[in-house]
Amino acid sequence: MEDDENQGGEIKKFLYVNRRQPHGTVYALESLETVLIGAAFDQDVSMLFIDDGVYQLKKEQSPDVMEFKNFSKTYKALEMYDVEKVFVERESLEERGLGVDDLLIDVEVIASADVKALVDQNDVILSF
Repeated sequence: MEDDENQGGEIKKFLYVNRRQPHGTVYALESLETVLIGAAFDQDVSMLFIDDGVYQLKKEQSPDVMEFKNFSKTYKALEMYDVEKVFVERESLEERGLGVDDLLIDVEVIASADVKALVDQNDVILSF
């Protein structure tokens, strides 16, 4: 079976925008699961972490103390699913006292001024 590009169809580019803290709601986990499923089906997937969403990538989380499931290590699976376009807004990191060394995975840090361009490069935007 040929892929969509060879059948005349166009592969859509998906951007998953993660704005919320990692625990206390289902948004972060559902976003991650959706990205992994999409990537498994060869979608062109990118992720953007802004606002409190940057906490989703923070090393050494202890949500089990608050009786939440710790799924943060699952972000390391992104590489196995060929999800290589992971962006973090610089200002969101700085406002929270974080740097790239505080994050679980390698990311591309972009300025808030570049977020609109990133959004414009994608066909489907999903915000969690």
